[in-house]
This record gives sequence, C-alpha cells and structure tokens, in this order.
Amino acid sequence: MPQRTSDPQPSPRPPRIAWRDRLPDLLGDLYHALLTMGWPRFVLGVGLLFLGVNMLFALAYWAQPAAIVHSRPGSFLDAFFFSVQTMATIGYGIMYPGTFFANILMTLESLVGLFGLALATGLAYARFSRPRARIVFTRHAVVSAYYGVPTLMFRAANKRGNQILEARVEATLLRNEVSPEGHAMRRFYDLPLLRKSNPTFSYSWMIMHPITKESPLYGYDYNQLRTADAQIVVILSGLDETLSQGIHARYVYRPEDILLRHRLEDVLSKRGDTYVVDYSRFDNVIPDVSGEIPPP
Repeated sequence: MPQRTSDPQPSPRPPRIAWRDRLPDLLGDLYHALLTMGWPRFVLGVGLLFLGVNMLFALAYWAQPAAIVHSRPGSFLDAFFFSVQTMATIGYGIMYPGTFFANILMTLESLVGLFGLALATGLAYARFSRPRARIVFTRHAVVSAYYGVPTLMFRAANKRGNQILEARVEATLLRNEVSPEGHAMRRFYDLPLLRKSNPTFSYSWMIMHPITKESPLYGYDYNQLRTADAQIVVILSGLDETLSQGIHARYVYRPEDILLRHRLEDVLSKRGDTYVVDYSRFDNVIPDVSGEIPPP
C-alpha cells in the first residue's frame, strides 16, 4: 500500500527526442506524422511546400524568355506570381503562356495543383474529423478505506456531457523488477477494479481498486514504488454517442501522485432533474477523517 515517508521529488520524465532525430521515422510514416503534428507546424509545412513548388515552376518559366506574355523581361517575381495563379486556378488574365514550352509547364502545374489541393483538403478534413475524447482524470489518486478495505481511488469525467456507450476502463501497474537469475525487465500487472465497465458514462466515474493480498500493490510503500519506477497506466475507451465513433483516453499516475488517507471531494450534485458536475472541485482532495486505513 503506497505510503509517503518523505517529500517526493518529481520523477524523471523520458528524454525528448530532437526533431532532426525523428525526421527519418516521420518520413517513413508521413501520413501519420501529418495527422498528429500540431496545427501551427502543419500549416507552416503546407505553406512552405506550396511556396517551394511554385518557386520550382517559376524557375522553369523564368528560364525561357517570353514564356509569359505581359510579364516584365527577366522578372522572377512575375514568373512566381504567374505560377501561383496557375496552381491556384485564379487566372486574372493579365499574364498567360506565350510559348509551347510554357503551355506544357502550365498543364503540368495545373495537374500538380489539382492533386495538391485534394491532398491538402483530405489531410485537413482528416485532422478535423478525428474523434477526440474530452475525458479528464483527477490529478491525484487517493488511498482510503472503502467498506473496511484499503482502496486506491481516482475519478474520470466526460467534459462533453454526452453519453459514452459501453465505456470500459483498465488500470495496469508497471514496475521494474529483477528476477533471481538477474534478468532486469519491465513488468506489467493488471489492477482488478470494483467496476470496469459503465453502460452510459456521462458524468463522473469513481474508479476503485481494492488493495487486498491479491493486489500487485499489496505491501508496497512509496519508496519501493519510486525505486521500481512504478506507474499506474489507466486507459478508458468507449463509443461516443454523438459521433458514433470509438474514443480512447489515457492517463498515468506516478508514486508522487498517490495520496494516502485522503478522499476525493464530491463534485456531482442534482439541480432539479439534471445532474451537474462541478469541475472547479474536480481535483480537490480532502483528508480522510473516517479513521485509520485497516491493514489489507
């Protein structure tokens, strides 16, 4: 059972991988990278690609004199803006191809622009349409008595307020172990929950794991969990009733996130015929004054 014997220090986070070191993996799975990168980086990348392709076509137009009618002789800017008008199918009518070579380039660029617009539109739509769960977990997990049994508790809530059908939650303990033969490995232990499914998850859900003799947490205190670099990984999944799509949420509790002899403050209240969740108190914990936690 987790106990604090000293003030915990923040556990080390995994080192961040530099962008240049991730580049080969990103190019190998470009579609996934374009879907998962942030919007500023995505817009910047599409913009730079658009400018780069137009500069290449502008160089090709600029290489042949008189390729563009009504453009200034030797003007790369005119060739560039003509390329932009062609690729974007703007067609102001001031400049137009003046040679057979320019017409071939214009045809090729129109085809590139058509595919580019389709790809950019598809990527933007895929990013917007990805189902995102607005499920939140309490910042701390607590250990207090529940029906005379020390129990690990944490809470989840659906901030959208709609129904999540067939919601299921799983909690797994991860810790480092060394076998008697000296094999060091990362071990995974399922934490049995009092209730792991919820047919209609719409408000808050108190998730509880009894720390009995069968529990992987039995006999462990804070220092032992910290030494083993333990983590409790929580995964909640279900079907969003509004979107009719599966959603997933993941949260990790580390030893310093677990509070002994505390309770989570109640956040659910009823106003008329409607239940209301007070998210301002969602992460609040209060000391458990119900008495000592009995031994498992």
